[in-house]
Amino acid sequence: MKAAIISLTENGRKLSAEIAENAGFLDSERCCFHSHSDGKSKSFESLSGLVSGIFNEYNALVFVCACGIAVRAIAPHLRSKTSDPAVIVIDDCGRFVIPVLSGHIGGANELARRLAELLGAQAVITTATDTGGHFSPDSFAAANGLIITDMSAAKAIAAAVLDGEKVGFVSEYGYINMPEELSADTSCRTGIYVGCCEKDPFPVTLKLVPRNVVIGIGCKRGTACEAIENAVISALETPGIALERVCSAATIDLKADEAGLLEFCEKHGLKLTAYSAQELMGTAGEFTKSDFVKSVTGVDNVCERSAVRCSGGRLILGKTAADGVTVAAAEIPLTLDFERRML
Repeated sequence: MKAAIISLTENGRKLSAEIAENAGFLDSERCCFHSHSDGKSKSFESLSGLVSGIFNEYNALVFVCACGIAVRAIAPHLRSKTSDPAVIVIDDCGRFVIPVLSGHIGGANELARRLAELLGAQAVITTATDTGGHFSPDSFAAANGLIITDMSAAKAIAAAVLDGEKVGFVSEYGYINMPEELSADTSCRTGIYVGCCEKDPFPVTLKLVPRNVVIGIGCKRGTACEAIENAVISALETPGIALERVCSAATIDLKADEAGLLEFCEKHGLKLTAYSAQELMGTAGEFTKSDFVKSVTGVDNVCERSAVRCSGGRLILGKTAADGVTVAAAEIPLTLDFERRML
């Protein structure tokens, strides 16, 4: 998790340094007020200016200051619980760790627990499902890489759990550690469906879609980002694979520095993994073969082999070609775990 640790005082500076040094679960950058900064931190003079510039650049903002100061700093930038970063506030004596924003989907509650454990502090969790030790559909979805398609349904599920109503659960994927609040009984009024089919097993159904698709991409040298994007969208459209399901991209190492491909991946927040021809040829499976592609790259199929290699799973879309771009897709094997945490 990429985090900015923001401090205003000398005690805060010391605490931010302690967190940065010992919180191995964070990729952190320290931001310290100019009169209490050091050589390993970014210095700032205006807190509002700092937050305005970095609010959407980090997965989490950790403020070491008074809660009211942090709330006023982030208030102008709040948009949605599905997109806002996790926000944590820690007093500069390091006694309390308070998640104030994106507790479930953003992972603020779990981050607060981890930081509290690190500092020997008290995590102050206020969300109803957490205080009662109940199942949270938001947290479950975030920890397992599932897309929440309907926030109203998610709220209805959470309310049902808090009211002691049994919630149904249907999944196209295997799962472990299902909590007692959930049941495989499809006669429940509310329930969760995990999968990609057009199913509503319950009168009130929360559909969670897995983000576990890897796209393999091959392209001619100098192919523009727009051409790659159009080819990917077109290829995924036919089998009905939503672009939101794609979590990463893969290709051959010859294309690892391809500007258009890198731009496409950055635009859509995808990690690009590149493999050698030898690695791709060693990937097991049945693939569409091209002697021409092999003569140029050393491997008979770039897109299918790279998708399967990166996913560790099976092809769900074979080679599709358009405008010098080839696209394939594979699905990462998925076992849902109700006890999985984001960090």
